[in-house]
Amino acid sequence: IQATASSLILFSSILNAWHTGTWDITQLTTKLATITLTIALTMKLGLAPMHFWLPEVMQGTTLSSALIIATWQKLPPMSLLLMTKHLPTPILLTLAIISTLIGGWSGLNQVHMRKILAFSSIAHLGWTMAILILSQKIALLSLMIYILMTTALFLILISHTTKTFKDMSQLWIKSPALSASCMFILMALGGLPPLIGFLPKWLILKELTNYHLIPLAASMAITSLLSLMFYMRLTYITTLTISPNTTNSMMKWRFK
Repeated sequence: IQATASSLILFSSILNAWHTGTWDITQLTTKLATITLTIALTMKLGLAPMHFWLPEVMQGTTLSSALIIATWQKLPPMSLLLMTKHLPTPILLTLAIISTLIGGWSGLNQVHMRKILAFSSIAHLGWTMAILILSQKIALLSLMIYILMTTALFLILISHTTKTFKDMSQLWIKSPALSASCMFILMALGGLPPLIGFLPKWLILKELTNYHLIPLAASMAITSLLSLMFYMRLTYITTLTISPNTTNSMMKWRFK
């Protein structure tokens, strides 16, 4: 996937140079070259519907590698999107609403933390794509807050080698302080006020409404409830449940 996306980026640059004579990839003026570059960068970001590689790759790697894929690896393609002029607005908005829907819906039936955070990444980047054309400052704020919260959550998972729901339910026994911190991070990722994760979503909805994109704003607000549902499910498992402990020892009973 990454090799295909890189090839498409080179193809868009060559296509633009053929038509305009310039190799500046951030100043594409050919429509086909702009669309090709946008699709290539969204493939690298793991946006829907080019997202199928992201959950499987994150699940197959270590927690540390998954952290890099979910955070640091997003910066280069996002930087190119922020610098590129004449991006196709309809395509970006369509990818945004599809990503928020698929990211929230697909995360509902997952039990592995790395896959859940992969779908969380897809949903959050959908919000960033929705505002990228209208306000780059809000898009950058949304990306930075997502990276900070995701990094903090991954560090908690790495510290106790937490990979599944069962591991999450034992976190309170191992470290109540980290369990409480995990609860606030999960609720912030879900966008609950007054936590910091609510701020970018509120600003994005406000900006979309100002540009009279009310149907898009309403659709994204509704699809965010899907993501909120699995975040609250994780919060419940982390703080309000304790996994039962089993023992292999044989109990001797004396009957009289």
